[in-house]
Amino acid sequence: MSMISIINELANLKQLDREDLLVVLKESLYAAISKRLKRPAALEIVVDQTKNEVYAKVAKEVVENDLYFDEISIEDARLSDSGVAVGDQMDCRVMVSEFEPKTIKIAKKLIQDRIKELENDRVMFDFNKQKHQVVTGKIRETKFNDYIVDIGYTDAVLPADEQISGEYYRVGNIVQAYIVDVRKIRNRGCIVLSRTHPEYIKKLLENEVPEVASGEVQVKKIVRDPGVETKIALYTENPNIDPVSSCYGPKGLRIKEICKNLGDESIDLVYWSENLEQFIANAVGIDFVEKVYLAEHGKFARVISNQKNKAIGKGGINVKLAAKLTGYKIDIFTEEEFEQQLEKERRVMSHIDDLDGITPKASEILKSNGYTSVEDIYRASVDELANLQGIGLKIIEKLKRSAENF
Repeated sequence: MSMISIINELANLKQLDREDLLVVLKESLYAAISKRLKRPAALEIVVDQTKNEVYAKVAKEVVENDLYFDEISIEDARLSDSGVAVGDQMDCRVMVSEFEPKTIKIAKKLIQDRIKELENDRVMFDFNKQKHQVVTGKIRETKFNDYIVDIGYTDAVLPADEQISGEYYRVGNIVQAYIVDVRKIRNRGCIVLSRTHPEYIKKLLENEVPEVASGEVQVKKIVRDPGVETKIALYTENPNIDPVSSCYGPKGLRIKEICKNLGDESIDLVYWSENLEQFIANAVGIDFVEKVYLAEHGKFARVISNQKNKAIGKGGINVKLAAKLTGYKIDIFTEEEFEQQLEKERRVMSHIDDLDGITPKASEILKSNGYTSVEDIYRASVDELANLQGIGLKIIEKLKRSAENF
């Protein structure tokens, strides 16, 4: 069987591109022969598909005794042309069947390696088409803290850092996950699964909620503490659709099905809004929020809550996820705490010269000892201030009362 016939058969058998294989054939033969060339530019590999031939086209130099592939002895040269002399050039055609066995062996190894690369590239291409899909598979084995999962057409890996904390699987258990990545490991394609990626939640929503799948309900953002809680910001332009109710489904069945896939992880569905104060209130929990104040500069928000503990959440999880969802640092206060905070900031921003009863002499002494703001006086004790030379006790007591009432 000719080399071209072998290439055609390989293309069908391995589902590889025929033209790619012909390029591999030419490049591999060239690489194998070039090791025996004196002048690499003298060689060209030709694949003649019409005649079903593969040969080397080489400009050979006539020499006394040939040592290289691109040399020909004067004795052999004169078999074709009796008039040639040493130093002349001859254009020769060398069929593959005439190559030395060693050269053929090298070329064969190169071709095998390159075909394996093409196969791996095709597998990577096929795997990449599956990227960002949800798959279900069976745990085949465990390797250290990773799971090897049989997903039907190949094995995939569920690494430790992509697993939900506290979940444990045995060999034979069924697991659902999201294809987060496709990597090349030791020149082989490897599918990487995740149960923690936020996009996994979006895919589950698309599978369970027709309005999300159709695009009528938009998933603006998803943030997670895997295994604990997820917050999802939802929006629709259709006034006849409630995005949150759509995702909950009748009697909450849709969201319950998703939670079941996540080991009963809590899911908080949030109305997205262009109004930042409203969006932050929604993210924290509209029932917990009385008022939202945004900082004039920077992404900082203060939330007044009538249920501070619930607004913060167990271990701070609720406010932490609300901050991630909105992109704002959120501080939670009761009404009383907020007023105290404002008073403190007002004292910090105010100079001691703003205090009632301050004299120029007392001001100078206080400044020289590091007391510059009203807050400094408010926090200092009477005994501490009384140790300063030059200020009487009556002035100090008056300043303290003024700072407390500021």
